[in-house]
Amino acid sequence: MADYKAESIKVLEGLEGVRKRPAMYIGSTGKEGLHHLIYEVLDNSVDEAMAGHCDKIIVTLNKDGSATIEDNGRGIPVDIHPQFKIPAAEVALTKLHAGGKFDKDSYAISGGLHGVGVSCVNALAKKLLLKIKRDGKIYEQEYSRGTPQTKLKVTGKCDEKDTGTIITFFPDEQIFSTVDFDYKILETRFREVAFLNAGLKILLKDEEKSKKEEFHFTGGLMEFVKWANKSKEVIHKPIYFKKQVEDVVVEIAIQYTTGYRENIFGFVNTINTVEGGTHVSGLKTALTRVINDYAKKTNQLKNGESLSGDDVREGLSVVISLKIPNPQFEGQTKTKLGNSEIKGYVDSLVTAALSEYFEENPAVAKKISSKAIQSAKARLAAKKAKDLVRRKNAFSLGGLPGKLSDCSSKKSDESELYLVEGESAGGSAKNARNKETQAILGLRGKILNVEKANPARALSSEEITNMITAIGTGIGEQFDVSKLRYSKIIIMTDADVDGEHIKTLLLTFFFRFMPQLIENGNIYAAMPPLYRVRKKKDYYVYSEEELKKLGASEGSVTRFKGLGEMSADQLWDTTMNPKTRKIKKIYIEDAVEADQTFSMLMGDDVQSRKEFIQENAKEADLDI
Repeated sequence: MADYKAESIKVLEGLEGVRKRPAMYIGSTGKEGLHHLIYEVLDNSVDEAMAGHCDKIIVTLNKDGSATIEDNGRGIPVDIHPQFKIPAAEVALTKLHAGGKFDKDSYAISGGLHGVGVSCVNALAKKLLLKIKRDGKIYEQEYSRGTPQTKLKVTGKCDEKDTGTIITFFPDEQIFSTVDFDYKILETRFREVAFLNAGLKILLKDEEKSKKEEFHFTGGLMEFVKWANKSKEVIHKPIYFKKQVEDVVVEIAIQYTTGYRENIFGFVNTINTVEGGTHVSGLKTALTRVINDYAKKTNQLKNGESLSGDDVREGLSVVISLKIPNPQFEGQTKTKLGNSEIKGYVDSLVTAALSEYFEENPAVAKKISSKAIQSAKARLAAKKAKDLVRRKNAFSLGGLPGKLSDCSSKKSDESELYLVEGESAGGSAKNARNKETQAILGLRGKILNVEKANPARALSSEEITNMITAIGTGIGEQFDVSKLRYSKIIIMTDADVDGEHIKTLLLTFFFRFMPQLIENGNIYAAMPPLYRVRKKKDYYVYSEEELKKLGASEGSVTRFKGLGEMSADQLWDTTMNPKTRKIKKIYIEDAVEADQTFSMLMGDDVQSRKEFIQENAKEADLDI
């Protein structure tokens, strides 16, 4: 065993530690960490804006793979640092925990508070070019992997009023798994920053793709929450207030939609705290208290009833932005606020402001409290319905639905369940099937649209509970894929508009209640033929184009209007015989193509439909 002595203790000088353990400082060495480099430099420019010295930031993705961040702030100081005897700008770029953020007189409010920002970027860049415009002079210096390659020197003159900092850096391939910046990721962050700093202009340019976009919003958080709800149906105008306690400024915009999802955007000194923190906890507590108090006061809640936090946040979109002098973030990437006193501040401020708003706007207050009460009723009813479904024993014959014609095999890996539209088609399918491995569950007409209906109503539908019971896995928290009774669940509907609609409703059901089955590749759609063409032998035709190619004469063509018109033999040959049938595996993306129903669900905006599918996919941890 090697000796563990004093020489075993390594001291990493300067920025060596950043290069040794980069993830400690920027979160990761993947795409997220790469973009964090730009955010660190941008944060410094935004701090200048918050201090009132900068109103424009330009970020350019250059053709050579570098990124340039330019602001019109004061410019990093260039005078000699009294302790290190080198220019202050060089100290900021080469020393960890160095910078103006530690001097409360330079920056009252700041996003880049750990003082490791720009020095981290310098350490993880194979090359960094610093340019400062200050006091009528232009200063320049070059670095490589954190080490100065030249001294800071004057390279030109500029107007006394023309000030600012320009940093160009090349991310180091030795550190990052990718060095390609993503325009879309930056676009999202810059939009947020511009919303949070009303009046600040941020220009994003991509030289390679000749793209550029300017972010400039005068409406601040009010505009932010409207933008977040642009594709949703809202139930009131945004509620906005800005309050201050001691040196903490709390700014909030709230708007409810008719949907079920909650969207909480939390920011501290413009940093997006995606993991929340004490400010978000304070907001949630205040919302729950104020809406409960209002509902009780107006007799909407009786007999000791109360609303849960989930009830009052259903359909909520809220942006909370804090400006505080000394934020304590959990981790260098600043995704969670840790200041314990902030919870109380936010709680009391939101309680006071929202209570006052409700008093002055009873119509809006009633809409919000009524929505929360409906959510509570739906939650309780859904719990009862889930309990009912769970209590049914999917493995005992007594627990299986009467409409299910089950297969005799109990081996799930060789058995299939056909979900068949209509009574007559179900009858033909029962006669056609292989009773050993194929089960049939007939569905009566169009099932409930589970995206529009609340969970309670959905789970009280006989057709839906029949499906859940027959499949056997349970739903939600009780979902257990090991209890799946069939390896393939095949949706078999007519090849017409109604059939497509029913298929889409069934897909929506699986997205909402059993997305894991799509991930596992258990869901399929049968592809029944449109025509049978009689020549020397029978041909089954699946499209109009195929029919034209076949060149069939009029008398030889039979159009199948529905599965019920097909004989058991025809059904077996075309859709049920594993050797000859056509079935298609269902993926998340397939729902986007089901345009008719998703138009009804979410309006005609294809992008919002895609976002809906992606949200469902994220919840199920699907790779799309």
